Order: sequence, then structure tokens, then C-alpha cells
Amino acid sequence: MIYPTILCGGSGTRLWPLSRKSYPKQFVPLLSNETLFQASALRLAGEGFAAPLVLTNSDFRFIVTEQLAAVGIDPGAVIIEPEGRNTAPAVLAAALFLLRSDPEAVLLVAPSDHAIPDPAGFRETVMRGLEAVAEHRIVTFGITPTRPETGYGYLELSALPDDSGAPVALTRFVEKPRKAHAEAMLAAGNYLWNAGIFLFRAADMIAAFEAHAPEVLAPVQAALAAAQTDLGFLRLAPGPWAKAPNVSLDYAVMEHAPNLSAAPYRGAWSDMGGWDAVWEEGPRDRAEVGLAGAATAIDCTNSLLRSESEGVELVGIGLDNIIAVAMDDAVLVADMSRSQDVKLAIEALQAKGAGQAVHFPKDHRPWGWFETLALGQRFQVKRIVVHPGASLSLQSHHHRSEHWIVVQGTAKVTVDDKVQLVTENQSIYVPLGSVHRMENPGKLPMVLIEVQTGAYLGEDDIVRYEDVYARGPRTKG
Repeated sequence: MIYPTILCGGSGTRLWPLSRKSYPKQFVPLLSNETLFQASALRLAGEGFAAPLVLTNSDFRFIVTEQLAAVGIDPGAVIIEPEGRNTAPAVLAAALFLLRSDPEAVLLVAPSDHAIPDPAGFRETVMRGLEAVAEHRIVTFGITPTRPETGYGYLELSALPDDSGAPVALTRFVEKPRKAHAEAMLAAGNYLWNAGIFLFRAADMIAAFEAHAPEVLAPVQAALAAAQTDLGFLRLAPGPWAKAPNVSLDYAVMEHAPNLSAAPYRGAWSDMGGWDAVWEEGPRDRAEVGLAGAATAIDCTNSLLRSESEGVELVGIGLDNIIAVAMDDAVLVADMSRSQDVKLAIEALQAKGAGQAVHFPKDHRPWGWFETLALGQRFQVKRIVVHPGASLSLQSHHHRSEHWIVVQGTAKVTVDDKVQLVTENQSIYVPLGSVHRMENPGKLPMVLIEVQTGAYLGEDDIVRYEDVYARGPRTKG
């Protein structure tokens, strides 16, 4: 039995404005109706695979469970990292956790934001790595290169891989090369792109940390020993976790361990590291133009046009080698060759204090999501969507009153001592200072329009009395 271990805490800013720190690329549908995270979980499911173990942060924990449930997957466990400490502490925490219940546990560690269109072929490659794992080797998976790519690290194999696809002893890791070096490695034939996917026995990985990165072991062990269960999630203790070095698995262990093998994967793969990758992996017309949403191309070539808003029509005329991505609150237009420079846009926006740099237009919460439709002096209008059976906390506000109009479904509303059902086209007023809550008692999503008025409309104007999601008294949402 293989335990899929999915790393799901990255920010994915190279796909801004669709991917942002508050809602990164693994959770958005880029190539199909499934998100990259959902596709990753489905790819690592089936015969021979246990329920997935997911490592993420507190902000994403409910998104993880919601998206897994939507594709019929029940996670084995969700471990919450108090803060990002790179991949080495995360992988070690997973290995220590699984070793508790299975001394022979075999982990398949994978990022949550890669695109692999042949799941069955990838699973076959994984299974070919088990023989090496049985010999106490740590297997890393490499992609057979198709071009002299300078944006990826490489794996140097001790010999040319044969047609069987069996793992080959790994000689060394190669940093992202210059073009001439990449061309030489492609011609040599014994190099693979480093995919950052690993297969190993938990006990063997822990032994590798003991030998090569003992400074990581103690704080991670302590964080796991003092971890607390929180609404079904396992929250690592923040104090010891903060003492773990911020280091990748490659640097901490893989570049030093002698028992390494690399398994070649010959199928299509992308780390979805920029909009040029989305253009390359997605469907394109005869003019090599990729369109998504309400986008129209007129006499365009070699371009990507995406409208991520139902109300925004994006039209390109005479474009060549251009990326154009439109959302309600931000638009990106860039030369395709500059797709890796999207980070410069984020830096520029942060420097001017623009919230669009990191905040997604839809603010996701454990109970659903909301978005601001209009914002002005002393008023704000929101659309709020509450999942079936979910409820917001029992709360009050110091600076604002609220008016709720239900436009879909039925809301169960508490205002002070009064509880009532509010159906479509009905409304209710919540005075400033009143203790209130809304719930969705139905089987379908409940949608309402909220009109706020007051001197201060920030999300931190909240006093929370009861909350099924165990959030703090003044946290947002």
C-alpha cells in the first residue's frame, strides 16, 4: 500500500492574477473543470493507494477538504503546518506521522500543482519504483526531457534508462542550467527533469534525516509530539515547528544520501510554472491561440486570452505572442516570453499597497465564500454563498449594521433572541450590536446579498461568541 502525500501550501504567484497568495493555483481550474489539486488527488488514487495525506496551512484546510469531497475522495489525514518551512520539514512530518500506524509505510510525495494528463501511465511508473524501495532506496521521479529547458533542475543518471522504465541509480542533482549545458544534457540522454516527486519507506527517509539533516529532526519530532487535533485536522505545534530549518528536501537529504534512484517518466508533464505553460498544455486553435471564458480573438496568433469573470468580455485584435488574463479586479497583459516576470507585477502592486497583489476577489471561508459587489463611503454590498448544512459564527459588530436579502435557497437567521426562516425574495435587518448568525438548513447552496452600513466595514470588526469552526473571537469571516 502506497500512502499518497500531497504538499499543498504553495502560493503559486506566477499565475497571477488568477492565482494569488490567498487562493493559489492548485485550487483553481486551469485546464479542465477539476483543479490541479483535485487532479493530483485523483491521479494518486485507486488500487494499491491508501487515502491521501495532505499537508497544508490553516488558511487552506477547509478548501482542501471541500475540493476532495467534490471529487469523492476522503482524506486519510490533513496536517496543518503553522508556517511554511519548505519541503524538508513537511516531508519528515509526514514520514514520522505515518510510521506511527504502519512501520512499513511507503510514501509517494507529490506537489499539488502539476499537470500530468495520463494518470494511469504515471501510476505504472510509480509501481515500477517499488522494487527499488524494497531495497531501501529512495526513488525520485524524473521527466524525460523534450527540449533543452533552462527553467528546471535536472537529475543525472548513472546510466542510460532502458525501455523497461526501471529506476536507475542517481549520480547527482543539477541546478537550472544555461542553454548550452541544457543542450548537452539533452544530447547525452542520461538526464531527466527533476519533478520533485519522491517514493520511499518512511523508516528509510527518517534514517536519511538522522544521517544528513539531524537539525531538522528534533524540531519536527517535537512539533508532531505536541500536535493537537482541531476539527479533524492535525495541527502541528507552532513553537517547535518554527525552529525547523527552512530548507528543501533536495538540499537537506537528497543531495547527500547514497541510496538514491531515479525513475524516468516518459509521458507529458508540466509544473504549470507560468502562463506560457498554461498556453502550451491547454487547447489551441489553428492559429495557436488558447481561449478560455468570455474571450474572443480576432486575427491573433500564438497567444492566450482568458476571461475569468462572467461579466468581462475580453477581446484581442491582431495580437501575437501575448498573454491576456482578465478578472473582475485585475487584468494582466504580457509578452509570452516574459511570463516568468509576473512576479514583477506583484512586487509593483505590493509597493503601491494594492490588495490585488495577494487577495483573491472571492474570499473563501469554511462555510462558503463571499465577494464584494460594491464598496463606498460608509457602505458595502456583498454576495454571500453558504454551503448546505453550513453556518456562520454567532457574532456581533461594533461599527456596522447589516441588511440581508435571500436570493436563492433558505436562510435560518438568528438575531438576538429571535430565530426565523428567511426564504427567497425576503429580507431581514440586523441592527448594530445585535448578536446574529445565518445558517443554511437546506440541501442546496444558499445565496444572499448583504448590505452593510456604518463607520467601519473591515472584516476584523467582529466579536465571535460561538463557532463550529473553532476560530478566534476576532478572526475574519
